[in-house]
Amino acid sequence: MTYEMFTALDGVYHSYRRASENAPTLVFANSLGTDLRVWDRVINQLPEQWGILRHDKRGHGLSTACEEMSIETLADDVEVLLDHYGISSFVGIGLSVGGLIMQRLALRRDTAMSHLVLADTAAKIGTPEMWNQRINTVRSEGISSIKTAILSRWFAPTYQKTQDFTMWEAMLERTPDEGYAQVCVAIRDADYRADLGQITQPTLVIVGAEDSSTPPELVEEMAHNLPSSVFHKINHAGHLPCVEQPAAFVDLLHQHLAT
Repeated sequence: MTYEMFTALDGVYHSYRRASENAPTLVFANSLGTDLRVWDRVINQLPEQWGILRHDKRGHGLSTACEEMSIETLADDVEVLLDHYGISSFVGIGLSVGGLIMQRLALRRDTAMSHLVLADTAAKIGTPEMWNQRINTVRSEGISSIKTAILSRWFAPTYQKTQDFTMWEAMLERTPDEGYAQVCVAIRDADYRADLGQITQPTLVIVGAEDSSTPPELVEEMAHNLPSSVFHKINHAGHLPCVEQPAAFVDLLHQHLAT
């Protein structure tokens, strides 16, 4: 098995591993302020025969931004990758804004997506006022001006005391200000609550018990409005349980796919 690391397609950088026969292909979409490496600790614990597709969404990592972005635009990028590799069956896994992207793909590619995993996300995240304030601050003062507040919501307090914490702090700081702001606009304008009832895939809904970006009660409310879902909290984790508790994340994923 080999990765085509940092291969570019239409300005989007991605990593792809082809699945062995009868093994699933997992398609990942990451959160605001992170790049595709946010999934490293999960992928390292998955069977080698499983297929993997992950990418840097627009304005993040190595991917270029575009003048106007929406969740629909970001979902378009994933569809381009799916078509490029001829992926006709996959498991959609989305974290935070990645969960919004996967909600769209669950409807657009309803026959191709066999299972859905939504982590630390909702059908409507935050308020326009909150996002407008963040957008204006990032554009005028840069991400560094709000990084402490963001990181406190990303991670449980105990994790913030570890050596690893500085790595994720650096990832956030290196996210382009305008790319970050444009994805904030996309999140602000997205409201898919009316569409939840149309998502029919078996859905695993996960949230870190100490997540204050998408609090557990918000994520659980989304799960209750999905026709076929199970909801799990992961203890000792904030907004990025795939980073803080990857073994627990992978265990839930295995259980989900076994159904």
